[in-house]
Amino acid sequence: MALDLRDGGSTVRRTVLPSGLRVLTEAIPSMRSVSFGIWVAVGSRDEPDGLGGVSHFLEHLLFKGTNKRTALDISAQIEAVGGETNAFTTKEYTCYYARVLDEDMPLAIDVMCDLVADSVLEAADVETERGVILEEIAMHDDEPGDEVHDVFAEAIYGDHPLGRLVSGTEDTISPMSRGQIFDFYRSRYTASSIVVAAAGNLDHDVVVDLVSQALFDGNGVPAPLRPTLAVPTRPADTVIRVKDTEQAHLVLGAPGIARLDERRFALGVLNNVLGGGMSSRLFQEIREKRGLAYSVYSYSGQYADSGLFAVYAGCAPGKVDEVLELTRAELAAVAEKGLTEAELARGKGMAKGGHVLGLEDTGSRMSRLAKGELLYGDVLAVDDLLSRVDAVTLDEVNVLAADLLTRDMSLAAIGPL
Repeated sequence: MALDLRDGGSTVRRTVLPSGLRVLTEAIPSMRSVSFGIWVAVGSRDEPDGLGGVSHFLEHLLFKGTNKRTALDISAQIEAVGGETNAFTTKEYTCYYARVLDEDMPLAIDVMCDLVADSVLEAADVETERGVILEEIAMHDDEPGDEVHDVFAEAIYGDHPLGRLVSGTEDTISPMSRGQIFDFYRSRYTASSIVVAAAGNLDHDVVVDLVSQALFDGNGVPAPLRPTLAVPTRPADTVIRVKDTEQAHLVLGAPGIARLDERRFALGVLNNVLGGGMSSRLFQEIREKRGLAYSVYSYSGQYADSGLFAVYAGCAPGKVDEVLELTRAELAAVAEKGLTEAELARGKGMAKGGHVLGLEDTGSRMSRLAKGELLYGDVLAVDDLLSRVDAVTLDEVNVLAADLLTRDMSLAAIGPL
């Protein structure tokens, strides 16, 4: 099954193999590179109790060797042609990707498909990477500006998997066995749970042919379904972690909207005006006018069935009360009075510019294809995406603000408080 879409000067094509594996490409003849990614619809929210962090652990281990390549072979073969590889794990998906010259695309496909489909997960490598991940967890604990967002997620979701650390904790990583990781690998990394995406100077049919030969060879075992029940959230709470830091790190926010909510375009505009840049209300009030914080911004996190909206600020410990008071006042003002027409126009311009300028390289275009297919079930042409932003009305944004910004809010704080 195939689907073709003209998108400006490029061509987007989609093919579903008999196994259920989906392949999407964007042919951009003017480029001399290709970015190739394998996206697996499994992340930390899909992990069983007691196996917190297994998705991230597995991400590390797949680069340690296959039946035909050592760990050195994997990195050396790509680097020998000037390419690069990497991977990352989120709460809802895991991605493995490579970027190479267009002429080296067959090599990149072969290497990346090999490590995703045929990793051996040697026991010795499990022990080595266990130590690496425990160090990574410890390093994260030394970065309060990052840690505070995890504390906030836990304050909202509690024991639900969306409230857990993607990396897991020392208590879950230390006892995790090779057998548990391997069973998770084989049960979750199936053809139907995988989207392959590539962008650059390529031929779609060639990509499909190479992938169909290298990845899973017809393994059509369905992946376990993610529960579709509503995600429970905790009552508003304040969670403070006392640490001897120079700054206090604050996140104030509440449950937001889910990823497929039609209000997501209005939310993007609202977020831009409220705390999305140097011209935003929060930046102007807290940093520019009063110099109370170096960094202050708002953000949204959207999942299949839930979401978050929050404000972050890093400030001197003695300024916490003032920063929180100003933040709450600005949220209340927007909820009560809404945005102006000028702010709506600026918020739309920021959203459209961000979308287009973020597609200036093959890696970002590859990611757009995969996320559209994996998360939204559709790949919007750029012009269609911009039209959705243009269609947002002032009333839609203000109604959303009145709902979202008046919800009971939780506060996460780290510092000498």
